[in-house]
Amino acid sequence: MGSVLLSLSLSRLALWSSGLILVLGFLKLIGLLMRRQFLTRAMDSFPGPPTHWLFGHAHEMQQTGSLDKVVSWAHEFPYAHPLWFGQFLGFLNIYEPEYAKAVYSRGDPKASDVYDFSLPWIGKGLLVLQGPKWFQHRKLLTPGFHYDVLKPYLTVFAESTNAMLDKWEEKACEHKSFDIFGDVGHMALDTLMKCTFGKGHSGLSHRDNNYYEAVKDLTLLLQQRIESFQYHNDFIYRLTAHGRRFLRACQVAHDHTDQVIRERKAALQDKKEQEKIQNRKHLDFLDILLGARDESGIKLSDRDIRAEVDTFMFEGHDTTTSGISWFLYCMALYPEHQQRCREEICQILEDRDSFQWEDLAKMTYLTMCIKESLRLYPPVPQVYRQLSKPVTFVDGRSLPAGSLISLHIYALHRNSAVWPDPEVFDPLRFSPDNVVGRHPFAFIPFSAGPRNCIGQQFAMNEMKVVTALCLLRFEYALDPFRPPIKLPQLVLRSKNGIHLHLRPLGPGSGK
Repeated sequence: MGSVLLSLSLSRLALWSSGLILVLGFLKLIGLLMRRQFLTRAMDSFPGPPTHWLFGHAHEMQQTGSLDKVVSWAHEFPYAHPLWFGQFLGFLNIYEPEYAKAVYSRGDPKASDVYDFSLPWIGKGLLVLQGPKWFQHRKLLTPGFHYDVLKPYLTVFAESTNAMLDKWEEKACEHKSFDIFGDVGHMALDTLMKCTFGKGHSGLSHRDNNYYEAVKDLTLLLQQRIESFQYHNDFIYRLTAHGRRFLRACQVAHDHTDQVIRERKAALQDKKEQEKIQNRKHLDFLDILLGARDESGIKLSDRDIRAEVDTFMFEGHDTTTSGISWFLYCMALYPEHQQRCREEICQILEDRDSFQWEDLAKMTYLTMCIKESLRLYPPVPQVYRQLSKPVTFVDGRSLPAGSLISLHIYALHRNSAVWPDPEVFDPLRFSPDNVVGRHPFAFIPFSAGPRNCIGQQFAMNEMKVVTALCLLRFEYALDPFRPPIKLPQLVLRSKNGIHLHLRPLGPGSGK
């Protein structure tokens, strides 16, 4: 009798559970349909390309190459057009300076549909915060990127770069092309470890090495999740092998950063350790975060510090890797510009073998080439916002609050109304005479407005030092049999890597 009652109870429980799941599923579907209706109505005045009944525009973009497809749509639909990822996620895709100014000169929050994928790792850091807390963090972190803080990092940049170039000496002896992207990524992560925690790959403990590997793994897994439609649902993703691996890597990263914060805070209680920190050649990012206070003397919590450290590692690693790798590709593609940059660097250094802070301002032609490579190959090709209030654009069309915006930086930088012959590599676009009069939102590789990249000066300084040292040591040439295939993910990378031939250069080769 008891077993029969138990069986009936289990049956009822299963029936109730099934009913609850169906009701929740139905409510979720109603919510999605209402959201689609809202987004469709919001973008009703913006014509665009036809959509697939299930995939929206995603399927066509995957088949034809999303970056160049959007550029072709930009020619067909001036200013903006709807862009649908599936049937329920739709953005107004903009690529015109005045449209960009209308949205990005404001402080609208990042679109959670895209950036929430990173939350288990980076938490509520500057990238995703909004409102008063975002303003507080931005204000507290800004002094950490002052030029007095950045000056000593030049030695760190050079140290990590020379370690990479020594490896390239060995690879170049094989007289074959090789993919530079992975090595540049290793160097960029090594640099960030030194600038964040005070030690790079060569000085890492076992715990640090685990963190180092976790960051590399997290970057890869985030990219996989974004490009895999079936992984977008949190519940489903956590059930997969990739999802479980992602959460384990998050835990490793969090445990490491929490431990370092505890150790550093304990050290600050010791006078001898305080003197050691003060006598260091440079403060690392963690030092700056631990010392940051607002006008009321309020400090960041340990959770906030961890979020900002993880955000710095997340944002500063792959973006720099992309920017440097595509710059070296451009130098290989245009050897005349490569040689002119090399000659400028040699003239600046004269008989010295290391760069000083004042040298960065003298790298005028190299800087123009870096900016032109960032125009053609922006490290972050697309950024997203959710409108916190309505916006009216220059042509009178408008969007209500709650609408989603995609700023397509790649297409904006190829807007022929702003950039004559946009596919041509022409560094002189960034000469002082040509910059005057150009729309301030025409060139925004680091985004724009109040939510622009807080570390852009750090990134530009690193790019100058790294690329200058690269050009001094090697001559770069294309591998005609392995041209890169542009692939937009978290950053702009190449589907098949960036393969270049490297020829070592002797002393004085640039003169």
